[in-house]
Amino acid sequence: MKKYLYSLVAATAILLAGCMEKETESTPTLESYDQKLAYAVGIQFGSRLSQDFDTLDFDAFSLGIQHAFGDVEPAISEEDMIAAFKQYQQKREAEQTAKDDVSAEQNIAEGKAFLEDNAKKEGVTQLTSGVQYLIIESGDAEGTSPTATDTVSVHYRGTLIDGTEFDSSYARGQPAQFPVNRVIPGWTEILQLMKPGDKWQVFIPAGSAYGARGAGENIGPGATLIFDVELLEIMKQAGE
Repeated sequence: MKKYLYSLVAATAILLAGCMEKETESTPTLESYDQKLAYAVGIQFGSRLSQDFDTLDFDAFSLGIQHAFGDVEPAISEEDMIAAFKQYQQKREAEQTAKDDVSAEQNIAEGKAFLEDNAKKEGVTQLTSGVQYLIIESGDAEGTSPTATDTVSVHYRGTLIDGTEFDSSYARGQPAQFPVNRVIPGWTEILQLMKPGDKWQVFIPAGSAYGARGAGENIGPGATLIFDVELLEIMKQAGE
C-alpha cells in the first residue's frame, strides 16, 4: 500500500508539507543549506505540479504528504485513490478533446481557404483527393515513377501554411528513405506521380495528412501542410 502511494505521489511528495500548508506566523529565513535545498526542491516540483493541475486542494495535499512521510495509514482506500486518478485523467482527456476539436475546426477552415486560393495560382495542379502540387524542377522525363511498395530516397522540407517549419531532411543533412506506402496518404499519392530528379512543392489537406489528431507538438489537429519534395532516387523496387 505504501509502495503504491509513493509511486503515485513521487513527483509531488518531495514538496515540503510546510510549503503547501496555510502560512505560518513567520516565513522561513532560507539561510541554512537544508532550508535552501528544501526550497529549491519545492520550486522545482511545484513548477512541475502546476503544469498538471490547474487547482489543487492544498490542505488535502499537505495531509497526504504528512501521512506518506510519517508512515501513517492513508485516510482513503487504495481503490478510492485509483478512482480519483482515473476520474482526473478522464477529465483532462475530455478537456483536451474539446480543445482539439475547436483547433481542428479552425485549422480545417483556414486550410480550406488557403487551398482554394492556392488552386488559382499559375502552375498549381489539384488532384481529386484535394492534394495540390507545383512543379519547381523536372527531373528525368524518361524515368520511372515509384510504386506504392517501392523504397525511395527523398529530401524534403515541411511547413505549416503560416510558414512555420516542423521538419526538414535538408536541415539534418541527410535524405530520408522509406517505402512509399509507409507515409501519410498525401505523400504516397504524390510520390507515385514524381520521377527521380523532380522537385515539387506539395500542398496536403488534413484529410491526406494527419487528420484531426495532428502530430506531435508542431502539427495541430486538422492542419494543412506544405512540403518541398525532391525525389532523389528509387532505391528498391517491389520484387527486387
